[in-house]
Amino acid sequence: MDRDSVEPTVTSLPGPKASEWVEYHHSTAATSTYVYEFVWDITKDAVGPFCTDPDGNVLLDFTSHVAAAPLGYNNPELQSRLDDLDLVDPMKIAGQDFYVSTGGSPETASLPGPAHLMDRLTDLTDHYGLDTVFLSNSGAEAVENAIKICYDACETPKYGITFDGAFHGRTLGALSLNRSKSVHRRTFPEVSGIHDVPYSMAGLETLRDKLDDTHGHLPADQVAFLILEPVQGEGGYHVPSEEFMREVQAICDEHDIPVIADEIQSGVGRTGELWASDHYDLEPDVITSAKALRVGATVANEELFPDTEARLSSTWGAGDILASIQGTLTLDVIQEQDLMANATEKGTKLRAALSRLAERTPCLTDVRGLGLMTAVEFDTKDRRDAVLKAALSEGLLTLGCGKRSLRFLPPLDVTDRELDLALECFEAALDSVVSTPRA
Repeated sequence: MDRDSVEPTVTSLPGPKASEWVEYHHSTAATSTYVYEFVWDITKDAVGPFCTDPDGNVLLDFTSHVAAAPLGYNNPELQSRLDDLDLVDPMKIAGQDFYVSTGGSPETASLPGPAHLMDRLTDLTDHYGLDTVFLSNSGAEAVENAIKICYDACETPKYGITFDGAFHGRTLGALSLNRSKSVHRRTFPEVSGIHDVPYSMAGLETLRDKLDDTHGHLPADQVAFLILEPVQGEGGYHVPSEEFMREVQAICDEHDIPVIADEIQSGVGRTGELWASDHYDLEPDVITSAKALRVGATVANEELFPDTEARLSSTWGAGDILASIQGTLTLDVIQEQDLMANATEKGTKLRAALSRLAERTPCLTDVRGLGLMTAVEFDTKDRRDAVLKAALSEGLLTLGCGKRSLRFLPPLDVTDRELDLALECFEAALDSVVSTPRA
């Protein structure tokens, strides 16, 4: 497959072979989230944002597996480094009970391991004064451990603060922080004392009132943390203003409340900076990362982490040898190929093109994003869903977010040609659902 010439090609979706795989999967799988019946065939050609399904359909993937594949499929630089691996078994060990060596000394090892990844993460968060890492299996675990260390560090922990539209994971503790869809939390028990405010300047005024020493009802010394996504993901790709972030920091400084920045979707270069927090005057006390990092990570200052070994939880975390290698090498490729600059440039181009389309398409009510986190909002959820489905028939994989938005998450090395192909597919899908005047 030649990345410079391949184009999306669809005969039928799902085709007969893909349908067989879907049926086989669901014969034993618990009910979960599946956007549509797209099946990636790992034995067939794939490169950059292009992949192939079992029936030979070639898809243009602008989801990057919900930002978990920042370099797309089979990035040649990453692949060449992984091809040199002489894989062993097991590739996962109980990493909280044993250590991993990748040969020689830590300074001379030819391959990075879990300890190298943690060292790299402290380098990349040093400007926030963060120097300690706990690796885990997933983003939700990273959030669970973040709130645990904040509860542990607070003398009288009783409350936590989250924002409307937030999504922080699907484990029970993380669910208590979610405010994006009620279905995520409905019928489940919740961590008590979680207060929410709007993700807006007005919401911060409400928060100030809640924390006011005279007439507020939240004693600040009992608030263990404030958690936020620097750019909201599942909630709709809402990009806050610089003023909003300055006020968040001012409130937390005034009341000595630790800030947890959930960078699970927005981090590792997705927004054009390594961390979305880097765009703002925000000084997170904890950063959670996963997805593009290939493992979960809770990064904070040593003083915030408990000195009791039983406080934190993960089975594989620091023992996922292959994922740690992939995560470290992914960071290398992003920095060596200046992909954060590409994310800024290509994201700006994508939003400009979508804005021009929105000017002549009344059902498109907003275009927003940062770097290669981009969303377009529709007037109704039904129309959004119809366009998402129609885009798939054109060969473009996208995802919904928020109430009626559609998001674009191409790989960080996306090219101008690939953006143009995606825009052609999206406009064709839009035309099939609504009448779109041509320029």
